[in-house]
Amino acid sequence: MNTFGSKFKMTTFGESHGVALGCIVDGVPAGLSIDEVFVQSELDRRKPGKSRLETGRKEEDKIEILSGTFDGISTGTPIAMIIYNGDQKSKDYDSVKDLFRPAHADFTYWNKYGIRDYRGGGRSSARETAARVAAGAIAKLMINTLGIKVQSGVISIGGIHGVNVDFEYSKNSLLYALDKNKEEEQIKAVEDARDTHDSIGGSVLTVATGVPIGLGEPMYHKLDGAIAGAMMGINAVKGVEIGEGINSATLKGSQNNDALVANGFKTNHAGGILGGISNGDDIVVTTHFKPTPSIFQEQDTVDKNGNEVKCNLKGRHDPCVAIRGAVVCEAMMALVLADMVLLNMSANMEHLKSVYSK
Repeated sequence: MNTFGSKFKMTTFGESHGVALGCIVDGVPAGLSIDEVFVQSELDRRKPGKSRLETGRKEEDKIEILSGTFDGISTGTPIAMIIYNGDQKSKDYDSVKDLFRPAHADFTYWNKYGIRDYRGGGRSSARETAARVAAGAIAKLMINTLGIKVQSGVISIGGIHGVNVDFEYSKNSLLYALDKNKEEEQIKAVEDARDTHDSIGGSVLTVATGVPIGLGEPMYHKLDGAIAGAMMGINAVKGVEIGEGINSATLKGSQNNDALVANGFKTNHAGGILGGISNGDDIVVTTHFKPTPSIFQEQDTVDKNGNEVKCNLKGRHDPCVAIRGAVVCEAMMALVLADMVLLNMSANMEHLKSVYSK
């Protein structure tokens, strides 16, 4: 499946070393102002090669909107967007075309399809997430008009956990660090991993504010389930927590329950979701990224014929995928919320009467 969403749908296409990649966003209501400068700014946040902590691949990631708008306004028809690749070095992958890179999707793609694009991982490359960010920008434009805001940043690198959360600070941080008191230590951890030809994992905190009560479609399209699925679909993600997350398994009910008061909840252990439905509180999600599988150390693997061989990678890779992954988490959260907003329009008769009653 290359399509995400039920009403607000995103379909992506393209490969890491192909001519281009892009997306088609369907279900965008007519009349939405499409700010191309904003869409490009979101791509700029994710694009590679911005700092010493990222891959050396230089891509402009210039977005081109092909359809679905007129005079800067959505027409209600599919919005197609394309991003042309420009800085591929496909020869870097000649040495691995017949073997499987450890911890990559090479092995599973080959066994599933019987063919794979070995140049940078092809479709399985995190380069595909540029298209998700473009689609997420359209979703943001829609939900922002409803007062919903989504923000992300890096909360942890290699076990170095931030405590204080400052989304404004993270915007100007080399690694989108949320805690300025931990940023220097986190940067050093990334640099140490890179300098030893290794990589390191990290965690991203995503928070959505202004979310109305009632988003989520139980039983089988719960808001927390949709968010978890969206985040798990991002390359290199191995775990997702909503609110208190895993720590809730160590608590008693008296500690984990969020007491209600006249204006909401005293605490937010639930992460803004109860019974799969938004409760009006902030939606809080932590997404955990594994270390980038592309490392420049000799590793054991096998080739397509089952022979045991050594793998020595070349190329340009992020030492910590969580850094740019923070922007992708933000986009995926926006896509889920945009979809849920549209789905919620048919939740009860009052919603329908507000549109159709004369």
